[in-house]
Amino acid sequence: MSVIGKIATLIKGSARELGESIVDANGVRIYEQEIREARDAIAQAKSDLTGVMAKEMQSAREIERVRAEVTRLENLTLEALDKEKESLAEEVAAKVAEQEAELEKQTQLHAEYAVQANRLKELIKASEAKVREHEREVQMAKTTESVYKATQTISDSIGASGSKLMSARESLERIKKRHEDLTDRMNAAETLDRELGTRALEERLKEAGIGEDAHRKEKVLERLRARREKKAAEVVDTAADTATSTEAKA
Repeated sequence: MSVIGKIATLIKGSARELGESIVDANGVRIYEQEIREARDAIAQAKSDLTGVMAKEMQSAREIERVRAEVTRLENLTLEALDKEKESLAEEVAAKVAEQEAELEKQTQLHAEYAVQANRLKELIKASEAKVREHEREVQMAKTTESVYKATQTISDSIGASGSKLMSARESLERIKKRHEDLTDRMNAAETLDRELGTRALEERLKEAGIGEDAHRKEKVLERLRARREKKAAEVVDTAADTATSTEAKA
């Protein structure tokens, strides 16, 4: 093979690969467009079916009309024969023959319309079922593609040590560690204050009964007892005064 032939083969192969890559990259979109076109074709088939069914109905009405006309002409023929009008009876009989031929044509046409309508109905049913199947496949493909993209994003995020997710996690761990360290420092400071600070001294004085707060409870009780005794004495004095006043009036 010449160099030019090899180059041409290479170009063809590259073009084919490029075309396939474009189709693969837009496969779901192309599939959805094909489904829309199939839906349009089904809608057109339904429109054609309504036309065929309308002609079937029209032919059925025409059959009834021709049958009625045949019956009417047959009655006229019989009436002409009863009156011995042979020539007139033959003329009407010819009309009966024409209408019977027309009845056969309309009957055959009606049957053809019925067959065509049934065929279209079955075709539409099968096509709609196939389109629904394709729609389910497209939905599954879109869902699968979304899962693949999400999985790829997660893999890209956590795959490298310097990824954003790992950096965020490390930052969170550092913050957590700082919070724990701050909590430990606060607990240590409180413990130290209890052991060595003013707070520790005040607690030891309180336990020894020394200081302003040592006998606060006893002082409160003494004050309330004194208030109660004073109130009781006032009640006794009031009762005594009332009794003396009553005796003086008597």
